[in-house]
This record gives sequence, C-alpha cells and structure tokens, in this order.
Amino acid sequence: MKIEDAVVFVTGANRGLGLEFAKQALERGARKVYAGARDPASVTLPGVVPVKLDVTDPASVAAAADAARDVTLLINNAGIARLGSLTDDGGPEALRDHFETNVFGILAMSRAFAGSLAVNGGGAILNVLSVASWVNRPILSAYGVSKSAAWGLTNGLRQSLREQRTQVVGLHAGFIDTDLVRDLDVPKATPTDVVRQAYDAIEAGAQEVSTDEFTRQVKAGLSAGIYLNEPAAH
Repeated sequence: MKIEDAVVFVTGANRGLGLEFAKQALERGARKVYAGARDPASVTLPGVVPVKLDVTDPASVAAAADAARDVTLLINNAGIARLGSLTDDGGPEALRDHFETNVFGILAMSRAFAGSLAVNGGGAILNVLSVASWVNRPILSAYGVSKSAAWGLTNGLRQSLREQRTQVVGLHAGFIDTDLVRDLDVPKATPTDVVRQAYDAIEAGAQEVSTDEFTRQVKAGLSAGIYLNEPAAH
C-alpha cells in the first residue's frame, strides 16, 4: 500500500519513534494521521489528530478505534523498555508490565482496528519489534522476552488477517536514538532512518524489515543458534 492518501494511526506518537512515524506520514502525503498518546495535550505536531490512548486499557482502545474508523494503516509503536535482568528483584513484575504494553497492547489495538481495516480494503499493520526479538541481553531481559512474544504475535496476526488482505509487517531494529535508551552508551540508529525504511517496506509489500546491519546479521544467524551465544558488542 501507499502512504500517500492513507489514513494512519500511530500509537505512542507524542515523542521519539512514534513522533517520527507521524511526521513522515504527513511528509509522504497521508490524508490523515491520528496521533495516539496517554495525554493528547502532549501531541504538538501540527497537522495530526490527537487521540487519547492507553494501549493497556480496553476501554481506551475501544474508544480510539471507534473514533478512527477510517484508518487504513495502524502503526503499533507504543512500548516500554526497562533495564534489568529477569533474575533481579522485581523481575517477574517487570516482565508482566512489558507484556501488558508490548504484547497485549499490540493485540488489543490490532483486534480493535481489524474490522475497520477490512472495511477499508485491508490496509496494513506495522508492529515495532526489535533485534531483541531474537537475542536477549541481561540489561534488557524482560524487554527482550516481550519482543520475542510480539514477534510471534505478529506472525500469528499475519496469518489470521491474510484472508481480509491486511498486510502485517514486523519491524526489527537495534538501538534507536530515543528516550527509551538515552542512558545506554551504544551505537544508535536515527529515528528518521528507521521510519523511512519502515514506510518503504510497507509500500514495497514486505512482511518483515530489518533496519540495520547488526539486526540483519542476527536474523541470518538464527539457524546457527546465534541466540544461544553471548552477544557481541556492536
């Protein structure tokens, strides 16, 4: 599908990667861009339609879907990333929190908007995943587990929505220069480049896109058991 003339809904659109998704959608000629955020007043990008949204609240998700029935492209960007290992104090609680947003949030939004996408010709869903879908580091263990689950969810949604001709795209990336990882001293991609590749992939009809060389190398190494090894610095 083309971004030009599309009606786009971006979750977590008030800052970081979500803000860049909204910005580039407008630049590519989207007919309308809904910007979902817990606090709509925090959405300051001119030209978008702010929508109050908490992806962990069923009533909020339902209200957003009802207010945006013309959507043709759903960007499931909202997510959390907290530092820590699964064996740390509070590890199980952190994992539950990550699943509520990073997995069940995607599922809730996709289910809520699937009917409108079908009515509007099928459209597309893009889920923001991670290289952590495939490799897990102690510094972001709960996040990695949730992204692995979100990858499986994305693959399941792709099959479930295939009959209604909804394109489901998984976006995998390494560290991106946003608030989520601002305290980590690691190489980071720019949101501008990641979003550009994401939209290019949607327009090309892709089902999955890896936005950096490290992520592509990790994907290529899955059959060799790269996820079993201690991750190398990059």
